[in-house]
Amino acid sequence: MLKHQEIIDRLTLAQKAALMSGRTTWETVDFEEEGVPSIFLSDGPHGIRKQEGAGDHLGLNASVPATCFPTAATLANSWDQDLLEEVGSALGAEANKLGVNVVLGPGLNIKRNPMCGRNFEYYSEDPYQAGKMAAAMIRGIQSQGVAACPKHFAANSQELKRMSSDSVVDERTFREIYTTGFEIAVKEGQAKSIMTAYNKINGIYANEDRHLLRDILRDEWGFDGFVVSDWGGSNNHVLGVENGSHLEMPSTGTVGQRELIDAVASGRLNEAELNERVDEFLDVILELAEADKVTVDMEAQHRLAQKAARESIVLLKNEDNILPLSPKTKVALVGEFASEPRYQGAGSSLINPSKLDKTIDIIKDYDLDVLGVAKGYERTDMANQVLVSEAVELSKKADVTLLYLGLDEISESEGLDRHHISLPTNQLTLLDELSKVTDKIIVVLSAGSVVDLNWDVKVKGLVHGYLSGQAGAGAMLDVLTGLYNPSGKLSETYPLAISDVPSSLDYPAQGDYSLYREGLYVGYRYFETAQTPVKYPYGYGLSYTNFAYSDLVILENGVRFTLTNTGNCAGSEVAQLYIGAGASNLYRARKELKGFAKVYLEAGESQQVFIGFDDKTFRYYNTLTRRFEVEAGVYDIMLGSSVSDIRLTGQMAQEGTTENIPELDLPSYYTASVLNVPDEEFARLLGRSVPKENWIKGQKLRINDALSQMAFAKSGLARLVARILRRLLARAEKNGKPDLNLLFLYNMPFRALAKMTGGNIDMAMVEGILTIVNGHFWRGLSQTFKAFRQKRKADRALVAKKV
Repeated sequence: MLKHQEIIDRLTLAQKAALMSGRTTWETVDFEEEGVPSIFLSDGPHGIRKQEGAGDHLGLNASVPATCFPTAATLANSWDQDLLEEVGSALGAEANKLGVNVVLGPGLNIKRNPMCGRNFEYYSEDPYQAGKMAAAMIRGIQSQGVAACPKHFAANSQELKRMSSDSVVDERTFREIYTTGFEIAVKEGQAKSIMTAYNKINGIYANEDRHLLRDILRDEWGFDGFVVSDWGGSNNHVLGVENGSHLEMPSTGTVGQRELIDAVASGRLNEAELNERVDEFLDVILELAEADKVTVDMEAQHRLAQKAARESIVLLKNEDNILPLSPKTKVALVGEFASEPRYQGAGSSLINPSKLDKTIDIIKDYDLDVLGVAKGYERTDMANQVLVSEAVELSKKADVTLLYLGLDEISESEGLDRHHISLPTNQLTLLDELSKVTDKIIVVLSAGSVVDLNWDVKVKGLVHGYLSGQAGAGAMLDVLTGLYNPSGKLSETYPLAISDVPSSLDYPAQGDYSLYREGLYVGYRYFETAQTPVKYPYGYGLSYTNFAYSDLVILENGVRFTLTNTGNCAGSEVAQLYIGAGASNLYRARKELKGFAKVYLEAGESQQVFIGFDDKTFRYYNTLTRRFEVEAGVYDIMLGSSVSDIRLTGQMAQEGTTENIPELDLPSYYTASVLNVPDEEFARLLGRSVPKENWIKGQKLRINDALSQMAFAKSGLARLVARILRRLLARAEKNGKPDLNLLFLYNMPFRALAKMTGGNIDMAMVEGILTIVNGHFWRGLSQTFKAFRQKRKADRALVAKKV
């Protein structure tokens, strides 16, 4: 008996099928007379992007003003779960006020490579930290009668060809690295919905992957919410519904509805399975529709945004204690970001801020003597010697130069992976020239992802605010002037060179397959195990005070130790617990984060701190038994201020598995020599042969090939369209702002034409378009028109019969 059997019995097959697709870009279908309400979904994850008028997902029609909080990459640097829950509650309240029922976030994909264009939207390179941050955010959002929707489930690691790329990853890595964060989000956050990724996972699209959506998500983790596709991410709607996906978004009109009706009629889909999806979906939307409305104090929201930004600032360098700045310090304010801040990422998370603080406007409220402001560089990376000269002359007069640098909008964006990790050339040129006339430079950095910081030898101070939201300017000045002691720590590793990152040899993957050859060795797991030096390690961050660790006691359920503030001012420390398996029979990372605590201490104060163990502390995924187990043995217990600054160590024996431990011939993985793992060894890790690229230039394009591949099509018309797309993208890049609609189209596979056109195109029409693209214009045109007529006839029959 289904939970909502009475409602389902009142619904026709057509109505049940309609519920599995959206009514509009953001709303679900409603049948009020049968007791089924509509719900509204809206982009997050660091603010509410509710569009006015026609919704367009990416292109970005106007959205109503909302609080722009710091992005996930920023908030993760706070390592503060209470803060994340507080921000989540504020987001949920604002969503509730705006009539939004589902916030599409948080994003918690693993930062496999620093060049992923969407890393600003994700928390960490570590699944445990990402999961804990996400769970806290989800609890906050859902406390306001609104559902959170963690995304993108799973192994979504690049933007290029993201809607067709196949993430080829071994099962142990998949479970330990790429699903653990989602597991924590579901179990500890009790997420009411989850969004599937665009990509395939080992040959199966995430939105129709039964192993992912039923075996793991629902049966193993106990998820009781609904699954929604990413917008345009539904490949085969029938397979999606059959295997555990509930909602295809955006609206596909009658296209998706008819696909399900026809599948039931032909026996390809059991109506009982459709009923089960409807029942699970109703369970959430009926609850959301009953939520009470709340009021929101927008000024309080702004103050919280500033608090969140302040707690997340990372002090990377403070040579000669140049910070905090003394009162009345003569300051040169240099850099365009001081007047026009870079405070959020680009793409579907773009927020229309309710207000925006700018350093140039509010620095007057701080006890500094600002000698002047110099732009220094153009945002679009164009050299301008006049601007450089002005900045140099101003800096000569100052005690300290506050130099605002960072990545511009075109450097990191949804839909576009980065080509390198350097700052814009004109900014580096400016820094070079300034360093010739002053050694008192403090760089204030704005970027949502890793940048090359080898230039830091030219500065005395380096403060990273990441993408700090609408109130970030004040938060940064609070830290620079010592009103607040910085306490952020990096949630990702800053390498000396991008070539040091093991996934970089083939990133982003240009073909059909993205091969996760590095296995478990993502981020610090690789650098610590391979003992490869880095610029700034995971978990690193300085303070204006110092902390001492002592008196480690290892208990059965966790560790206890004493933390002391040995400096002259109050501050917070993020203590981090790492576990290492000593003489393991498995290949394992030397250190794995398994707990953390952020502790505030007054000067001279000591406090006993406890960090508990949980079911993830010692576990690994056993591919033979297909479950998580603990390997019996002695484990290293490490407490530190960062992954490379371990202050206390001990050991602990654990009972567990001694038999059925996988033993494979994997020398590269046992030694962490994974910069270029050969195919034969990667195949042994996968348990199958490594897939070979099966598309070559000039061959027929397929339904899941990207529109960008029309550059190699047989049709001259298709090649012309591809050239036009490339020119338009180049023009946008030259202007310094990404065109999200164009980027979406460029990476979109042909089948998405039937998913992103509101039901005006169906799959049969897409096949006709492909025939044209593959060089058969008249045949394809005839095929397309025939499919159009059949679709129109079928739609009319559906309306007339009221099936």
